[in-house]
Amino acid sequence: MSQKIVIIGGGYVGAELAKALDDTAQVTLIEPRSHFVHAPAMIRAVVDPSLLDRALIPYDGLLKNGRILASKATGIDAKGVTLDDGAKIDADQIVVATGSGNAMPFKPQGADIAGLRADNQRIHQQLKAARSIGIVGAGAVGTELAGEIAFAMPDKKVTLISSDTALFPTMPSKLGTSLAVKLRKAGVTLILGQRAKDLKSMTEPYTGSLVLADGTQHDFDLIFPVIGSRANSELLETLLGVEKSTANRIKVDPWMRPSSLPNVFAAGDVADAGDGMTIVATSRQLPWLKAALSGLAQGKTVEELKPYKPWGNKAPILVPLGPKQGNSFLGFFTAGDFLTSKMKGQDLFLKKYNKLLGRKG
Repeated sequence: MSQKIVIIGGGYVGAELAKALDDTAQVTLIEPRSHFVHAPAMIRAVVDPSLLDRALIPYDGLLKNGRILASKATGIDAKGVTLDDGAKIDADQIVVATGSGNAMPFKPQGADIAGLRADNQRIHQQLKAARSIGIVGAGAVGTELAGEIAFAMPDKKVTLISSDTALFPTMPSKLGTSLAVKLRKAGVTLILGQRAKDLKSMTEPYTGSLVLADGTQHDFDLIFPVIGSRANSELLETLLGVEKSTANRIKVDPWMRPSSLPNVFAAGDVADAGDGMTIVATSRQLPWLKAALSGLAQGKTVEELKPYKPWGNKAPILVPLGPKQGNSFLGFFTAGDFLTSKMKGQDLFLKKYNKLLGRKG
């Protein structure tokens, strides 16, 4: 009898893992949203809403044998998962991949895909009307957004504000320095080493002024707060032995287990396994999870499996500034426009994820 595997969350880990196990296990994917939200393309969709139809991909073509339940998981125990309507789903193994939240219109509030489309349209119109744009937070989303606006709408006055004194300070310095040069050349003003003190919203763009730590005031027609993602970890917080780290993430043991339950694993943004909150991190976690779940199906114990080895500080990162420019750190060297554009900037992995979900993209 094949194993019953319940995967909670249909993001980058959940969708790909469900697909990979579909032929060998009884897979149940629990995901309240009707569509997969492809986050990198949602950044460009702010300046080009025509991308939305390829960035929001229906789940109905993902699995051939397994089932997808459009529900919210509200509880976990050793035997399975409880849903918000009280139904109980039996499981031999449970993988929690509930991801993270970010400001709109990059990710939906809850499961509301129609609302996300409406937010995208509204914010796109605000962006078109705005002359001056402030972006607060210069992680991947903030930096890419600045690059997308500068490329598609060169008449806008874009200011990127970060409390860090350099872009991508934890990466080799060439990455941040090269990106800063290209942004400035494209007309973007960088204000680094200054914290914005009075953000009126952390979750959606608004019109107003910002006071920075040095006391200066800056007025903008549109301010995008992009202060980084926070993990959706509520489901795991109630389990015995769970500990949080930063950004709401949950600590895991060497076998990616977040609690004292031996058959519950956590992966992706919600799990602090030593990886950053990036799609690249999942490319290392997925093969390990597939091998681990397959080993357990053959009767091995978790402790007999090889522990998970995170990327650590060698994780690649791809930062396009629109379709033609950008820089990437690829583990051993920093790549420029050509490779960044080829690997991510032109297509933003849209073809890959449309194919994964059974739709020609």
